[in-house]
Amino acid sequence: MFSIQILLRRWLLPVLLGAGLPMAAAWAETVDPALRQQVVEAVLQEDEEQAARIEALAETGSDWAAGVLALWRAGNLQVDRPADGPELLFTLEGAVARRLDTGESFVPVSPKEVATTSKIRKAIKNATDLIAVASPDPKVRAAAINKLGMSQNADYLPVLLARQSKESDAAVQRALREGIALIQLTDEDDVVCLAAIGVLGELRSLGSVDLLQAMTVSDDESEAAKAAAGQALHLIERYQKQVETVGSLFRGLSAGSVLLVVALGLAITFGLMGVINMAHGEMMAVGAYTTYLVQNIFGGGVALSMFGFGLEVPGLNLTGAAYQSYFICAVPASFLMAALVGIALERGVIRFLYKRPLESLLATWGISLILQQLFRLIFGPNNVQVSSPSYLSGSFVISDVVLGYNRVFVIGFAVAIVFLTWLLLTKTSLGLFIRAVMQNRQMAACMGVRTERVNMLTFGFGSGLAGLGGAFLSQLGNVGPNLGQSYIVDSFMTVVVGGVGNLIGTVGSAIGIGMVDQSLQSLTDPSMGKIITLGSIIFFLLWRPGGLFPTRTRSLEG
Repeated sequence: MFSIQILLRRWLLPVLLGAGLPMAAAWAETVDPALRQQVVEAVLQEDEEQAARIEALAETGSDWAAGVLALWRAGNLQVDRPADGPELLFTLEGAVARRLDTGESFVPVSPKEVATTSKIRKAIKNATDLIAVASPDPKVRAAAINKLGMSQNADYLPVLLARQSKESDAAVQRALREGIALIQLTDEDDVVCLAAIGVLGELRSLGSVDLLQAMTVSDDESEAAKAAAGQALHLIERYQKQVETVGSLFRGLSAGSVLLVVALGLAITFGLMGVINMAHGEMMAVGAYTTYLVQNIFGGGVALSMFGFGLEVPGLNLTGAAYQSYFICAVPASFLMAALVGIALERGVIRFLYKRPLESLLATWGISLILQQLFRLIFGPNNVQVSSPSYLSGSFVISDVVLGYNRVFVIGFAVAIVFLTWLLLTKTSLGLFIRAVMQNRQMAACMGVRTERVNMLTFGFGSGLAGLGGAFLSQLGNVGPNLGQSYIVDSFMTVVVGGVGNLIGTVGSAIGIGMVDQSLQSLTDPSMGKIITLGSIIFFLLWRPGGLFPTRTRSLEG
């Protein structure tokens, strides 16, 4: 209860006031004294007219009044009843009691919580709903209007009709038309009802689907209303399929972006170096677990287990913006940690297995199992949760398509990584050396290129890209020891379909596979979608064994 009270007093009320000002300043300076008195009278007048007085506060459109009513409904409004003075309403700001009628601080003598009844709570709810319709925030207004419309309460209709002439925001105007039409569906006049159905169909109102479906089978509706409801449903359902299709494509684009980042690393280690690295998925898990560790270091720390011995990693106990910045630090840390693990793998195992694909496949597969077991020993066998920072949480809506901030971020960052990788391979000396070693290792060595050093850096860079993919995946789901196994097959398919060693082909195949996979899963089910995608890839490779953009060099053809 204490935490809820603190939340309401220190966060909810300032938000409702909408000013971002200190609470004392908002209560003491920005509120009309007449409004204060109106609120006080509505709260203290315990008679048959109290509910009507409370609902009358909706006409003020005051966010401050809404904040007071919200505190009252939550049981956080108090009254002081001294023996020798008038009753004083007040609220607590920490340890400070502040009068509702003047905004001044005082010391209560005999405080008591202001009680409510079911009738009063209903009146408070109606008043706060109507006050929100006049909120300065368009999103709050639209949400309040949608709520009133879905209630189909005819008492709200005059308020919404009066608001139409005052509203200037296009999105809120649309919400008003929809809300008014939803309420008018219950009108006994067939002309009004048919007009409302036409408006809902014109607006492609997804929220009205259930109501319109009920109308088509109701015995209380006229045949004309049933027919009109059926036509509106047809329009809305067709629009709904379009929304779902665009949503699936967006999810596929974000999934393809993660796959692209992971496959870019594999395109370098497999496509350019010719190494079949079955532990590439575990590089993703390294990046994801690094993100988890950075999050906990910024927070309260984390307890790990090292071969049966407990290890406490202390945290910085940061809060607010400082804590929310953890992901900014986790992205380069994920790349660096995965790159270091990749370099250690290349120096310890891979460098002895160049031009021996079968042995490298078996060795890296064994290493992947070892790394998975290490993850279980250190972090536990269960998934760990990585919370998204505030700037990557939530979503926005465009034409009823919900776009998550985290997925938009992944898409944008994938584009940036592709561009930086292209710059590295085409505009730097390291990129020149990588391409030279790829085309003819012996000739490059004869020209003075330190091929072993190039191999080490190339493998480290490819592993680091996989680590970035793991960091991104931590924002889309849970992190576990088997995280990489879900993507290793898809990554190899992406590289092969795009053309081994061709980065443009990798980009095209990653986005294509991601979007096709998500679209098929939405049309069928996840398992069948995967099967159809895999079968399509097999038939494509039978047609074009070299992929979209086959790489041709003398060393490969010879």
